[in-house]
Amino acid sequence: MRFTQDTTDGAHVIRSYADGEFRVDDRRIRGGLILSATEILEAPELRVFEDFGAAHLERIFAMNPEVVLLGTGAAPRFPEPAFTARFWSRGIGFEAMTTEAACRTFNVLIAERRRAVAALLP
Repeated sequence: MRFTQDTTDGAHVIRSYADGEFRVDDRRIRGGLILSATEILEAPELRVFEDFGAAHLERIFAMNPEVVLLGTGAAPRFPEPAFTARFWSRGIGFEAMTTEAACRTFNVLIAERRRAVAALLP
């Protein structure tokens, strides 16, 4: 899937996503990814939903997001309430969706200058 022109003024943008590969700006990344407007954290150990652990959550929280998008791969999957409660208890919005949808939504939020973080499974 290819995305359209952005207006993000230097923020990281997802240019494309297909077959487990992301193109962020001009960089190609295979495997999992945690991304904000200012940080790219490659996470090749994130291959499936069950790979998310406490260390990943701490990396996400350190980015100081107002909303976190979880891209769950080709099919939507929804985490247990205890997982999402860790975000809500910190006042952070949380949405789980397919990775393709999370890529599009991330770009929109970044264009709106929102403090979004996307945790994306390939």
